[in-house]
Amino acid sequence: MAKAKSAIPEGLHTITPQLIVKGAAQALEFYKRAFGATELNRMPGPGGLIMHSSMRIGGSVFFLNDEMPGRTKSLSPASIGGTSVIVTLYVPDCDKVYNQAVSAGAKASMPLTDQFWGDRYGEVTDPYGHVWAIATRKEDLTPAEMQERGKQFMASMAPR
Repeated sequence: MAKAKSAIPEGLHTITPQLIVKGAAQALEFYKRAFGATELNRMPGPGGLIMHSSMRIGGSVFFLNDEMPGRTKSLSPASIGGTSVIVTLYVPDCDKVYNQAVSAGAKASMPLTDQFWGDRYGEVTDPYGHVWAIATRKEDLTPAEMQERGKQFMASMAPR
């Protein structure tokens, strides 16, 4: 057995999200259609489940697997009734990818709009309960510009 060259596997980043779903085989196909993902590998588990898989979108890799019997702390959004994580996907044309995701079966959960922080940004919920923010950077702002725009935005939200 060869000693690892690096503590972080080649092609991965320090943080790599792992999505847990009910129906991983179908989810793999959905992510291909919705986001142009490429499947890198798939490890079958018991009863036809997928124990582990990895996919690439652009320069990022994420892991995906089915809920596994006996791993009660690793549940899908369908089992817990929601999610506490949003996966942000930066792309050159967020309108195209947002519409592609909706056409593939995602639910539009926040329409695309130009945001005060410089992104065109919207959210979809995939058929497995994960929320994906889809964004394109439109303006590079200084911290001072972002703070001022944020202050103006929050003031516009204040009850009158």
